[in-house]
Amino acid sequence: MAKRPFFSPVSVEEFSEGARPLYIERFVDFKYFTGFALGQKRKSIDSFHKAIHEIYPQAKILEISTKSSEELGRALSAFNLQWRSRIGNFYVESLYQGSKVFKNGGPYKEIRNMSAKEAKADERLRNSGEVVGFFFQEKNWPINPPFMFYDHLYIKSLTTNPELHAPLMEFDAFTDIEFNDKKSINCQARAVAIFVTLKRLGLVSEYLKNLDKFQTIYDNQILI
Repeated sequence: MAKRPFFSPVSVEEFSEGARPLYIERFVDFKYFTGFALGQKRKSIDSFHKAIHEIYPQAKILEISTKSSEELGRALSAFNLQWRSRIGNFYVESLYQGSKVFKNGGPYKEIRNMSAKEAKADERLRNSGEVVGFFFQEKNWPINPPFMFYDHLYIKSLTTNPELHAPLMEFDAFTDIEFNDKKSINCQARAVAIFVTLKRLGLVSEYLKNLDKFQTIYDNQILI
């Protein structure tokens, strides 16, 4: 058995009621199938989603990872999603890894031009000491709140892929089978839930431009 979180965006009505969270994190227990094979991962995803449906029968759930059975879910993986810009396209995972500042080095900006798989495997990420911050677009980012830089980077990248926005609005729960809150910090399913809420509210640009406001997302977090 495993206990993992899933993330829900907030509706305009819920946001207007006063609590003002931009996402809700809930935990469920489900049977986890060990192994790295795609078939095993998808069995775990099905089990995960079944457990969610037992509590929230009407939930429309999307797995956000390379293991997703949905093309949209695979496209939204940080290994596949790209920041599209005038100077080129860059994988979210590569940008994130290439923006880390370590106690003994970094950021290793050339990692940003690698494939996501190459970026993740770069030995310098493991041999440069602890992460002390991030540096991206000539700006220093703190490591606290722990996942603010990742979420901001992911959501900003998603804004450069407008063809993915409308399909996302059809879902009200997001999972990431690769995310284990006991071992990991960043979660693409969380970032997607935040984006969907901001999109519903018409506030994506406002929150991306104002980092103090973006940071308040985590002040209002709700865990269930």
